[in-house]
Amino acid sequence: MRIIHSTILGATWFLFSLNLMAQPAPDGPTYETGFNAATRIGTELYEALNTKVRARVHSRPVALETDVAPSVKTVEYPDDDQPLRLVFISVGFLDLMNNLSHAKAINRVQPGYFQKYLTSLANESGEFSLEDLPGLKDPRFWSDDVMNEQKSDFNQMVGMVIAIELSHHYLGHFKKYAAKLDQASETQPIPINNLLTPAEWEAALKAGARNALECGYGVDGLKALYDAIEAMPRRPAWTAYFLPSNVKVAKVKKDLDKAEKDYFQGK
Repeated sequence: MRIIHSTILGATWFLFSLNLMAQPAPDGPTYETGFNAATRIGTELYEALNTKVRARVHSRPVALETDVAPSVKTVEYPDDDQPLRLVFISVGFLDLMNNLSHAKAINRVQPGYFQKYLTSLANESGEFSLEDLPGLKDPRFWSDDVMNEQKSDFNQMVGMVIAIELSHHYLGHFKKYAAKLDQASETQPIPINNLLTPAEWEAALKAGARNALECGYGVDGLKALYDAIEAMPRRPAWTAYFLPSNVKVAKVKKDLDKAEKDYFQGK
């Protein structure tokens, strides 16, 4: 049963300890990758930042919201000592990361599966929860090899996406655009990517990639996400949370490859 879109921004900040997000296969196994995995990744990203930068973000920077549309948002809440600077991920975000990483892994045993899924994904408006992957009961899709690849791609995608979003806090992008972001209604929020200049986006990509690489997350997962967005015949509005509409995917992938090469060469 699909869930009607309903954003409750901030209402689930207190749900850190809940393991809500293990998306089940019907009458079968479940994903190990969910909200707990995302919060662990967020903490790793925080701990990899230098001391000066850490002071600008929360030590547990990832929080959950109940929106079924895929989204990742830079958010700040007032607090007694200093603002809580967070990254909010949605229920739909976790569904998207699990679906894409699993579809990509399934493609190993059923060639063409990933591209077929992308065609259907392009029709997901975000009004309802994402459809389950087709044929999910097939035991071949839950083999150890497939699920190991799924988990690896999930971690890479989530690590890179959250790291890029987190960088908007310490690079000053959120502060610069906070007023415009506050003007957005809860039903029609504005992705910060729609406000960034090309130079700001490139700075966030570079900083986020470096942060994620320092935690052991490679760039291949994020490149697969960007390939998925580019392959859509029509991009749903929610894709702007992950990639600015005016950005060329080929260039971004080259930038990611360079960032990874520079990191391993100690530059």
